[in-house]
Amino acid sequence: MEEALQKAEERNLDLIQVTDKVEPPVCKIMDYGKFLYQQKKKEKEASKKQRGGELKGIRLRFNMAEHDLKVRARQAEEFLKAGNKVRIEMRLFGREKALGEHAKEKVNQFLAILQGLITYKIERELKREFQGFNMIISKA
Repeated sequence: MEEALQKAEERNLDLIQVTDKVEPPVCKIMDYGKFLYQQKKKEKEASKKQRGGELKGIRLRFNMAEHDLKVRARQAEEFLKAGNKVRIEMRLFGREKALGEHAKEKVNQFLAILQGLITYKIERELKREFQGFNMIISKA
């Protein structure tokens, strides 16, 4: 250990202990600032790869035109390609709440458009809630 410290001082570098789980401990001779920079870079890269499971939302309306459904389907396709899950929400207001079958047809129409763009799997089935309908899909 003393010999390694002496070599590090001769080169104007630092002695960095990589792991202490083995005997003798594993060390490197390098610049400590550079070592910290590389560690942060590795952590940042790992968190980028880990991120992907976010839940994105797509809101549909009761009286949406077909073109608007296609725009939302392309948006959902982008979310799914990025590895995110997508929550499809159909909010119902006032008298729309009495016409649940029409709302289900709109959601199914949206899913049919999306099926033409990308394959998906249903994480949570279409479920009636107080405000309307919700479902969650992810990439197959």
